[in-house]
Amino acid sequence: MRVSVRVRGDWLVVPCDDPSTSVRWLGTEALRRYTRAHPGEGISGQPSFTLRRCADRGLLDVEDSISAVLDDNDFLELRIHGDAWDGSHELLPGSVKRLWSKEEDKYISLDGNSLTTADLVNLGKGLYKIKLSSEAEERVIKAREAIEKIMSENAGFEKCAQTVVAKDQLMELQENLVRSTSAGVGAPLSPERTRMLLALRINTLAKGYSGVSMETLQKMLLAFNASCLSWVPEKGLVGASGDQAPLAHLILGLMGEGCMWSPHTGWTDARTVLECHGLTPISLKAKEGLALINGTQMMSSLGAEAVERAEAIARQADVIGALTLEVLRGTNKAYDRDIHALKPHPGQIVVAQRFRALLHSDVFPSAIAEDKPYDRVQDAYTLRCCPQVHGVANDTIAFVKKILNTELNSSTDNPLVFAEQGITFSGGNFHGEYPAKALDFLSIGVHELASMSERRMERMCNPSLSELPAFLVKEGGFHSGFMMAHCTAAALVSENKGLCHPASVDSLSTSVVTEDRVSMGGWAARKALRVVEHVEQVLAIELLAACQVLELLRPLRTTAPLERVYELLRTVVRPWDKDRIISSDIEAAHKLLLESKVWEVVLPYMEQYKDSHHDHASSVD
Repeated sequence: MRVSVRVRGDWLVVPCDDPSTSVRWLGTEALRRYTRAHPGEGISGQPSFTLRRCADRGLLDVEDSISAVLDDNDFLELRIHGDAWDGSHELLPGSVKRLWSKEEDKYISLDGNSLTTADLVNLGKGLYKIKLSSEAEERVIKAREAIEKIMSENAGFEKCAQTVVAKDQLMELQENLVRSTSAGVGAPLSPERTRMLLALRINTLAKGYSGVSMETLQKMLLAFNASCLSWVPEKGLVGASGDQAPLAHLILGLMGEGCMWSPHTGWTDARTVLECHGLTPISLKAKEGLALINGTQMMSSLGAEAVERAEAIARQADVIGALTLEVLRGTNKAYDRDIHALKPHPGQIVVAQRFRALLHSDVFPSAIAEDKPYDRVQDAYTLRCCPQVHGVANDTIAFVKKILNTELNSSTDNPLVFAEQGITFSGGNFHGEYPAKALDFLSIGVHELASMSERRMERMCNPSLSELPAFLVKEGGFHSGFMMAHCTAAALVSENKGLCHPASVDSLSTSVVTEDRVSMGGWAARKALRVVEHVEQVLAIELLAACQVLELLRPLRTTAPLERVYELLRTVVRPWDKDRIISSDIEAAHKLLLESKVWEVVLPYMEQYKDSHHDHASSVD
């Protein structure tokens, strides 16, 4: 069980291994974590505090047990006595706050043909609600009419594999299929990821080749817009026939069975959640059970998040790499436009252009670069070859994004209904090999950003390579500086090496050898997300180190865009003057990267450089 507690504007996730402990313990633990992250705020001893739920502002009795008054993933505010309560709608973080907002709702229209990975991530964050296009509604209605006609012509019978099922048993068959397929294990998807999964399933059904009824699809849409989200465990799929176990759990909640979550109710039984929002459970009709649980939406929705985060960190890896090159007094000659024109891979061209825009130039001069002449023949590969290595990561991301955008707008269940012809065909569109292979490729491609970053960390921390103080601290021996931060980066890079082994080269036959070659796309997607997160964390550590080197080089200043990066980091992390807990610094820097803040602060300068030098070979975006 986890509870999110807000203390003086900061959100702290507090694991509750023993929910029978008191609310007082929860508040004390939240204060301990806050004090560790903010040692300079003068909170000492055991200050008195009050806790209230963010959703309904209800005050909690600190002597009650956690399990008696709270649900998993609840949100609380802790007020230290003497502080003021915050405003009610400012309490809830991220997508949860948006779900409680009184602002006018914004919608994305789903038509089954034009959803992008960026759209899907925004839907997961709760930025938009959804509606169906009129064309999609028409297609869905026609496909359902085709199913009804096929059913009537077959005298009220439906063939299931090799078994003919009587008409009065069809509803029970559909429900049994969903129940028996709800065989997943592991931790549930977060509300954000479940929203993505549900939105993507609705988009696929909106293509009009699945045969579900408009009634069923509208109930799914209403559940999404109310954020009534099923309990969906993350494990238990082999990627063909599609992502059946997680999709079955998704539908199970919409049937009023199992568990659901909403920002109003927290986790509780599904029927209660639906009733609290004025919704009724889905009653499955002929073919709907199979149509709702067959497809690649789990691996594709997780993949959408992975590729969007990979794209964001790849851009910022160029910024951080340029900052490290600058503080290590490397040369910008390796980024000359003429060099890269001779090997014109798109990613390589873009990365070199970004470095040129950030490093010493007549537009943005650097006192560090001008301080002493460059006295080496050439730089190490991790400084000199960023366009070639970061570049292929960029091209990999673009390739994967193209595949996923196609997959998001594909009909992936089975059988498919062709309304105009009045027939159904069984095929293999549910097979997840495309997203599985693409996401394995994504892991391999984006991992190199962390591999390069960790080696640049070594060059900064090692005095024999940088002529800087060991581990970037002035009183070496007494203070350890960035020694263990570098170890963390090395550990994450090493872990990624194992995670980069392709999931899709493995297969185990299932369903009495009918499904004799499966994609393992679910694991490919989950480990791609882990790889991307590790890359973000390694680059967060490099960002901290490079800005610390700037402290050591003062009063010299770097280029205007790189100074803005330094100033951004210093809004959340203070300079390293003596040893302290560094994990909170890493977390703060990681958050900046997750929010693309590093990219945002340099983009105007890069555009200015591009216009000044007519450097339009490729977009810096």
